[in-house]
Order: sequence, then C-alpha cells, then structure tokens
Amino acid sequence: MTAAPPSEVPQPDPPPRSEAWTSLNSVVAAFGVYFCMYGYRKPFTAATYTNATIGGLDEKTLLVVAQVFGYMVSKFLGIKVVSEVTPRRRVSLLLTLIAVAWGMLLLFGLTPAPWNAIWLFGNGLMLGMVFGLVLGALEGRRHTEALAAGLCGSFIVADGVTKSVGKALLDAGVSDYWMPCVAGLIFAPPLVVFAWMLARVPGPTARDIAERSERVPMNGAERGAFFRRYAVGLVLVILIYLLVTVLRSVRADFAPEIWKALLGEATPSIFTLSESVVAVVVLAMVGAMVVIRDNRRAFFFGLGLAGLGVVVAGIALAGQQSLFIGPFAFMVLLGVGLYLPYLVVHTILFERLLAATRDRGNVGYLMYLADSFGYLGYVGVLLARNVFGSATDFLAFFLSLSWAVVGGCAVLLVPCWYYFATHPALRRTEREA
Repeated sequence: MTAAPPSEVPQPDPPPRSEAWTSLNSVVAAFGVYFCMYGYRKPFTAATYTNATIGGLDEKTLLVVAQVFGYMVSKFLGIKVVSEVTPRRRVSLLLTLIAVAWGMLLLFGLTPAPWNAIWLFGNGLMLGMVFGLVLGALEGRRHTEALAAGLCGSFIVADGVTKSVGKALLDAGVSDYWMPCVAGLIFAPPLVVFAWMLARVPGPTARDIAERSERVPMNGAERGAFFRRYAVGLVLVILIYLLVTVLRSVRADFAPEIWKALLGEATPSIFTLSESVVAVVVLAMVGAMVVIRDNRRAFFFGLGLAGLGVVVAGIALAGQQSLFIGPFAFMVLLGVGLYLPYLVVHTILFERLLAATRDRGNVGYLMYLADSFGYLGYVGVLLARNVFGSATDFLAFFLSLSWAVVGGCAVLLVPCWYYFATHPALRRTEREA
C-alpha cells in the first residue's frame, strides 16, 4: 500500500511565521487560479452580439443562456465529482477542464453565429467545477474564511477585469467572436504558474482538524444522509442563495447594458473600478470572521451578515429610485449588498456548519448543491425575461428583479435563522461550548 500524499494527511503544526507564509501562498494561489479561469468565462460578455437571433432570443441572451446552462449542468455533476475528488487529482483535473474550455472558445470563433452558441455551452460545462476544486484546497482550516474570502475576491475583481480586457480587445479591432479565444491566451501563462503554486499547498494541520473537523470525500449515501439531517435549513439557504445568484449573475453578465442605461456609455475601466471597490468592502467584512473561534457563533454571525447585505441592497435600490445616489454609488452599494450573502454561503455558513456539528463531509458537496439550483434559477429568469419581458427596457427589468430578490431574501432569512437556532446538533454544540 502506498502512503498518502502530504495533502491528504494531517500536517504538523508549523511555527507562526511558517503558518502565515503558507496561508499567504495558499490565498495567492487560489485567487490566481480562479482569477485566470474567469479569463476563459467572462470576456465574451463585454461584447453586445446583435447580429443574429434564434428561437425568439436576442443573440447576447442566447449566448449567456448557453454558457450558463452548461455551467448549471456542471454544478449538478459537481455534486458528485467535487465531493468525491481526492486532493492529489484536484489541480490536474482543473487544468484539463480549463484547457478544454479554451478549445471551446476556439470553436466558438470558427463556427458561424448563432450556431456557435453550442460551444459556449461546452465552455460552461468545463468551467463549472473549477471553483469547488480550488475551494477544496482551502477548507477545514482555522483561517478558511480569510482564505476563501481571498478566493471569492477573485471572481468579484475578475468579473470587472476580464470585461475590461474583452472591451480593450474589441477596441483594438478583434472581432466579437474571436475576442474570447484571444483573451484566453492572455490568461494562460499566469494560470499555469498559479496552478503550480496551488498543487503545493499543504493539507490542514492537526490543530486545524481539531478546531474545524476533518474534511473527507463523500459517497452518495453519505451525501443523502447529511441532506436529510438538515433538509429544511439547507433548502432555505439554497433558496436564498438561488435568489442572490440570479441577481448577481444578471448584474455581472449584463453590466454593459446596465451601465449604458445608467450613464449612456461605459468605459472599460468602470467595470474594474466598481468591482474592485465592492471586493475591498465585502472581503474585509467576510474575512474578519476568522477572529470568531466559536463555530456556532460564527455561523449565526454569517446569517447576520447576509441580512446586512439585504438591507444594503434595499438602500441602494431606494436611493436609485429617489435619485438620492448616483449610478456609480448605486452599482457599488448593490454589489456589496449582493455579494455579502453570496460570499457568506461560500465562506462561512457551510464551513462553520461542518465545523460546529463535526459531521463527516466537505464544503464542496454543499456548495455545489446550492450552486446547481442557483444557476438553474438564473437560466429560468433569462428565458422568462425574453418570453414575457420587454426587449428594450433592460434597466426596468433589472430594478424589478432586484426588488423581488431583496424582498424574497428578507422573508426567507427569518425561518432559516430559527431552524438552525433550534436544531439539536447546533444546540448540542452550544451546550458543549
């Protein structure tokens, strides 16, 4: 029998300076890998794609739906794949997935519109599992919130940066259909470097496991048993996450259209600037949760942060409607309000639920369970908007959707809090503390 690799067995507790260096290296590697992945996913949204339609869908919506549908299918597949993958296979698998995703962008440029949309489906199908593979290298540690916040910061910042790259390539004369492929080439060299760093991240230490519980692959029976144990609470969290995912995704994928409606025209830099401000604010708040060592208390603080995000989003919408705040402040405040609950699920709720209850499992399973339904909801909203909504007034559609999401989240958070506060596993944790 061969020995398990270092990442699969508890590591000895390092001296403080070495531990700080390992954490820094881990977050840089995770941030870099996922940031570069966005270079294969999001640049195409910087284009408008108005040359063809099919099945009543405008071309931009058709392409977004195709990619998101592939992403959604990937999330459902990831419930099994990501929850069962072993640490030694993570990096090789994610590099393979991204390489195939770039191949899909090459075929997207070669195939006439609108039939090239099928390749964006394949692109999304490849990329949907990358996040879980990267997150698996960070979970189950005393500093997981800070590490995962750094990882999540990558998709907040990268969402703007990759649109800026795409817009710059379009301004330089690259066509709408070849721009995504060219953008992928730009991100390839740093991707390889960051993936090499991620492959060398050591596993959790003995002290990490003592405080956060050991994270292990889960088979189908274990996944089913875990879900049944917390079914009502998980359904409520997933519904909240679904609503936030829908609005966050619309805001991200149709940012050029929203900015145009608000300002008349958007410069490439505004995508990066607005999302960078959002990232700094949200990541500081979420990352600070590492100071709360009690897992049960941290879990409920996370729910409180999600509620704060809903309030901030409501303030942003009311301010925009009354013209009390300008377009830039509106987009930033709404971004903060959306990303707070979105990142709370990614970094705090599932991580601390496992740590508090000591249940056998991993965050990858729970995250992909939530993500799969989140993106299913997003596809549904995009299709419904084209069937029932106005094709011209996108801002009105966006604002109506925003109010619906804010109201729905506010209602769902109350029973979610009550369920977990009264659940025997978490009440037992309170007594033991």
